[in-house]
Amino acid sequence: MAKKSFKVAVVGATGAVGHEILSILADRQFPVSEVIPLASQKSAGAEVSFGEDHVLKVQELATYDFKGTDICLSSAGAKISADFAPRAGQAGCVVIDNTSHFRMDPDVPLVIPEVNPDAIAGYTKRNIIANPNCSTIQMLVALKPLHDAAKITRIVVATYQSTSGGGKEAMDELFTQTRAVFVNDALKKEIFPKQIAFNVIPQIDVFMEDGYTKEEWKMVVETKKILDPKIKVTATCVRVPVFLSHSEAVTVEFENPISADEARKLLKKAPGVIVVDHPSADGYVTPVEVAGEDAVYVSRIREDITVENGLTMWIVSDNLRKGAALNAVQIAEVLAKEYL
Repeated sequence: MAKKSFKVAVVGATGAVGHEILSILADRQFPVSEVIPLASQKSAGAEVSFGEDHVLKVQELATYDFKGTDICLSSAGAKISADFAPRAGQAGCVVIDNTSHFRMDPDVPLVIPEVNPDAIAGYTKRNIIANPNCSTIQMLVALKPLHDAAKITRIVVATYQSTSGGGKEAMDELFTQTRAVFVNDALKKEIFPKQIAFNVIPQIDVFMEDGYTKEEWKMVVETKKILDPKIKVTATCVRVPVFLSHSEAVTVEFENPISADEARKLLKKAPGVIVVDHPSADGYVTPVEVAGEDAVYVSRIREDITVENGLTMWIVSDNLRKGAALNAVQIAEVLAKEYL
């Protein structure tokens, strides 16, 4: 029997995550019959690469007819998704959306394939599946096997998030500010609320009424929706002067006892996780080392000496790959294999 292939659209194809999606679709040999790159009117006609041998012309999202398109992988901003995703879904195309717009919609599954792949089945309500926030994805890939073993009750997380999480313009701002410091030029702030070069900023997204930022709120509510509504979560999300890959210092409390050694053993067997953990300079992973990698890396696993049944760990992952593009493609792979 011939293997089924799918007509796939990529919305936001000219952006950083869009480029990664196209690259990962080709690298993982996703069964495509045709790939349609879509973007704004301004980018229509531009060319993007798909694999080593294919150059594709970008089409305009606003005028594209989704009828006959099987899957759409989207990373073009919440307002754009709010506008086009329902239209695509009604035309019979399943949208895997990488923005925040649909994540907390009760009729839209929020999926990490290593954590809750069965949730994909709920896509039929609206033909939309949501990709979680990048920092939530890497944390929960690492915590799921530990939750299964000892039941997590509370998570305290501080993130160290790279500028690529804010898009190409944010990365450019880090570069130009860094250069400006060295040549004694005036520093321009356009993307970030404060200087990002040689600095850290404890604000990602807008502040909410309770004093948390929206990025911190996302980690709280998404963890509850994906892993367990009973888990208590508090987050402090920080932007750091790094181009690529997010890092997290995570402290976890469990209902049942679990040692650092037990956690290490479980994580070494966990899908999508690589453990690099011994007490020396080459025994932990940093953001630079995981750029371009697919896995979630876990280091510095140790028992929290301040609480009963507590562990602390360091989690690092490429936010453009596992935190966005790869997770979306993995959802598409499960969808194509088991549902379409």
